[in-house]
Amino acid sequence: MGDKTANRDEEFREFVTTRWPRLLRTAYLLSGDQHTAEDLVQSALVRAYVAWRRVSAADEPDAYVRRILVNEHARRHRRRLKEFLTFGPGDLAHQATDRDRMALADDRAMLRHALAQLPPRQRQAVVLRYWEDLSESQVASAMGCSVGTVKSQAAKGLAKLRAALALEGVTAGHGEAR
Repeated sequence: MGDKTANRDEEFREFVTTRWPRLLRTAYLLSGDQHTAEDLVQSALVRAYVAWRRVSAADEPDAYVRRILVNEHARRHRRRLKEFLTFGPGDLAHQATDRDRMALADDRAMLRHALAQLPPRQRQAVVLRYWEDLSESQVASAMGCSVGTVKSQAAKGLAKLRAALALEGVTAGHGEAR
């Protein structure tokens, strides 16, 4: 019994070690906050550990855990009426002095802000489909919906992102809308 538990723990530890960065990135894009993302991943991994026998036996353990992550985010979002994305001076890992790197940082900040304005289902569809580069069927599986719902939510989300980024491009002094 002890060997099985030790093997299971080691298998789970290896899974977490190799998947943590990607799960954290996905959670960050879903939540818009580093600390919330870390909490979200930890909560999802706790649930995955409890069900590790089923998770590890699944055809795609990554998809299983991603689904847990998306469900955990939805559960948390339902508890709050509105999420806010805050930007502080520590958000950029390295302060750039190069004009191009600063422009890129500004673009990322605008994108993060625009993502935070999307409704949760649209944000999930956009992040999973285009940032995580999952197929429509994989996104549908992660979100627990049909492929058609993924297509419509992603299309609506992209349209809102384009509009928000065009508006922010004009108001942020970047000249014409992008």
